[in-house]
Amino acid sequence: MDRKVIIIPTYNEKENIENIIRAVFSLEGEYHILVIEDGSPDGTACIVKRLQEEFPERLHMIERKGKLGLGTAYITGFKWAVEHEYDYIFEMDADFSHNPDDVPRLYKACAEGADLAIGSRYCNGISVINWPIGRVIMSYYASVYVRTVLGMKVFDTTAGFKCYRRRVLETIDLDNVKMKGYGFQIEMKYSTYKLGFKIQEVPIIFVDRKEGTSKMSSGIFGEAFWGVMKLKMRKIKPRKA
Repeated sequence: MDRKVIIIPTYNEKENIENIIRAVFSLEGEYHILVIEDGSPDGTACIVKRLQEEFPERLHMIERKGKLGLGTAYITGFKWAVEHEYDYIFEMDADFSHNPDDVPRLYKACAEGADLAIGSRYCNGISVINWPIGRVIMSYYASVYVRTVLGMKVFDTTAGFKCYRRRVLETIDLDNVKMKGYGFQIEMKYSTYKLGFKIQEVPIIFVDRKEGTSKMSSGIFGEAFWGVMKLKMRKIKPRKA
């Protein structure tokens, strides 16, 4: 059986974390979860530890000493997942903006030939619920900008709901990934594309969080904007064996 793990970064997600864990574990197909917990003062880690007693073989957690950024959280999770020889490695938010019921669709896309499956808000028009129109426009045209500058045929370049085959994460030089915020999502997709892997977008409906506080900021978009310019100039090389 394929080994599958979903990486969920958390910071102050006490309202959502138990529900998202139970939702994933209710799916068919034996998914595991790795929580990357960035020292949440609200007690998120305590909830995960309690649930680990209920799901000792399937629920894992790495605790870090503070809010160190989305990109570094996922890099930590990727390295752990590769080391533990998972075949398929997912990214997903804790706040239900990514529907757990879409996880098997991403897995299916990879199992049938894709190296990276992206849960895409924009490949079938715009599929976003509960966002202010200004944020929808900014996000959509950010993807248009990235697609234009990098020449990458991906409609949702900033998407954070994804499934990788392990070989992709074994090939990308994770220690050389530069961007830390949402620009990280762009850099990982571009690296996957430039290294010749097959990318497939799977249409999803993105629903903004109902519980907890958004981590989005204008600084995140600023990093992504200027980072794309620098990314265009870089040569993407595979990790040295």
